Amino acid sequence: MGNSSKLSLALVGLVLGASLVACDDGRSGAQGAATQLATAVSALDVGSVAFDGKDSGAANDQLKEVFKALDPAKPSVQAGELKLDAGTAKVPLNYTWKIGADEWKYTVSAQLKKTGDKWLTVWTPALLVPDLADGEVLSTSSETPQRAPILGAGDVPLVTYRPVVHVGIDKTQLGRADAADSATKLAQLVGVDPAAYSKQLAAAGAQAFVPAITLREDGHRTITNAQISAIPGGRAIPDTLPLAPTRTFARALLGTAAEASAEQIEKSGGALKAGDTTGNGGLQQQYDAQLRGSNGLVIRAQKAGLTAEQIKAAPTDPRRILFQAQMKPGTPLKTTLDPKLQQLAEDVLGNVGPASAIVAIRPSTGAVLAAASGPGSNGYDTALLGQYAPGSIFKMVDSLALFRKGMTPDSKVQCTPTLTVDGRTFKNAEGYPESSLGSVALREAFAHSCNTAFINARDKVTQAELEAAATSLGVAVEAPALGAAAFLGSVPGAAEGTEHAASMIGQGKVLLSPLAAAIMAGSVAKGAPVSAKLVLNPNASAAAQPPASGNAAATASPSATPTAAGDASPSAPAKTSAAPVTAAEAAQLADMMRAVVTSGHAGFLASVPGAPVGAKTGTAEFGTDNPPKTHAWIVAVHGDLAVAVFVDDGGLGATTSGPLLKEFLTAAG
Repeated sequence: MGNSSKLSLALVGLVLGASLVACDDGRSGAQGAATQLATAVSALDVGSVAFDGKDSGAANDQLKEVFKALDPAKPSVQAGELKLDAGTAKVPLNYTWKIGADEWKYTVSAQLKKTGDKWLTVWTPALLVPDLADGEVLSTSSETPQRAPILGAGDVPLVTYRPVVHVGIDKTQLGRADAADSATKLAQLVGVDPAAYSKQLAAAGAQAFVPAITLREDGHRTITNAQISAIPGGRAIPDTLPLAPTRTFARALLGTAAEASAEQIEKSGGALKAGDTTGNGGLQQQYDAQLRGSNGLVIRAQKAGLTAEQIKAAPTDPRRILFQAQMKPGTPLKTTLDPKLQQLAEDVLGNVGPASAIVAIRPSTGAVLAAASGPGSNGYDTALLGQYAPGSIFKMVDSLALFRKGMTPDSKVQCTPTLTVDGRTFKNAEGYPESSLGSVALREAFAHSCNTAFINARDKVTQAELEAAATSLGVAVEAPALGAAAFLGSVPGAAEGTEHAASMIGQGKVLLSPLAAAIMAGSVAKGAPVSAKLVLNPNASAAAQPPASGNAAATASPSATPTAAGDASPSAPAKTSAAPVTAAEAAQLADMMRAVVTSGHAGFLASVPGAPVGAKTGTAEFGTDNPPKTHAWIVAVHGDLAVAVFVDDGGLGATTSGPLLKEFLTAAG
């Protein structure tokens, strides 16, 4: 090889080597350091990051102190496009904080420095927040809107802020008095557990006010301020809270609102903080976001240790605002509940021992006017969520199915004292009139509730036709317009033998709620299926939890658990009815319901003033006792009002639920 060739190869090698060096200019190392920094700051832990000018541990401690006020929130930090300049580099860090429903976004510039074969981050507090100086930290202040009210028909406030007093011991006012003695005396005065309250008081700090009970300031408070202040440390602190008219008013349906618990705060994802009011159960919980609104929040940079007194004394605010989210008031929840009818229903149920319910709806509009669950329901929403065998009120469904097979109220049916189906004997209720046995009109069998007549007709209608007739009357379907969790009934679409026979008298696996029973009666009054509605503005907040509807599962566990026949479990509801009840069919049903009052079990309703009342009684056996326990039902239509009354373990529908219905209708006017 000649000298010229050797020289050429040497030049090529020199150029290639220079190119390789140029490609390895340190960018990959700098980019890796930038990515590591962004990841570490996102986790609020930079202990593994190498810094220039700051020990990693000290830098990590400072970071945590700077962002302490934002705990438990953490930022999302992304490294932007890196700019390299010899042994240094700059990279933007793009921060995004989720602050309640808002986002706080900003960008800072991080400087990297190459030392030996490592890239170090040049420490400065401005890495964390723009222009943040040494010795500065973040602080927050918030403003909480009042919770929006829940409104009834005509926008009458149902739940709104009402005056209360918090009764407790103020430890700063105990003086030399014995704390345990004061706690015991106060607990005995207000009716709480003395041992538990004494323990709570002992655990509180020396400056604490420890509430024992909150009392309504409604003019009926029996515990006086003088009695409270006579106990060393005793205080009654005035306040207002979002409350219904009374402690029990529609409580199972509306739910309650109270200070958020630690568990609720933890599960809220930053939406709740200590001291916030949040919903518990019912509409208060379902529509919590709508009612609560969102807090206003200001994030500031300030010197660490700055006191409220120093801020107040300064000629200008020594803090600077970094981010501000405006407070957003909640939106009132509008419902169809009539406060007078709701209170009337609760008063009527006031002395009923077992679980019970009264539901009243306006058939023409579907508005739910009252949905009361009695004291025996122990806080469970029996009215909307109960799942019970309906007994003979289901004969309204049977009758509609029979009409569609060509029968009329005057068609003859066979009413026998007993009837045996596949070895199971069915009978009529005790006291069934002998004069209504034999070949009788369907109207008469309906009025006196002849079980055997309807079971005898089982071969005329299939189980699928029973299910279809139920949906035609607005039950066992979904309820998208209701706006609340509810069970609208379940009717199996397939059954044979004794199960089909049991379905004909509202037993077996047929289940209804009191709301569903009222809808069924209301559909007769309207002449078309009623689509019940309770909440008028369910979409006012996109954050509202979606209600369960159709066959909503029970979510409470009272001592009076809803009971059904045997081990019946609800089937899925239909979307809508394929064949809605017609006005002509409804007129035939109304004719038979009126006969229940004029010649049947519900003659006591003939004296109710106003429009003629049509009704249907029902008694459903359940459990394994001998004789079996029974659910007592009655439904009625009275002008543009449809009502269902239910009593669990209540004897006969006519004798137990009937008088309650009469009282309600008479007072309702």
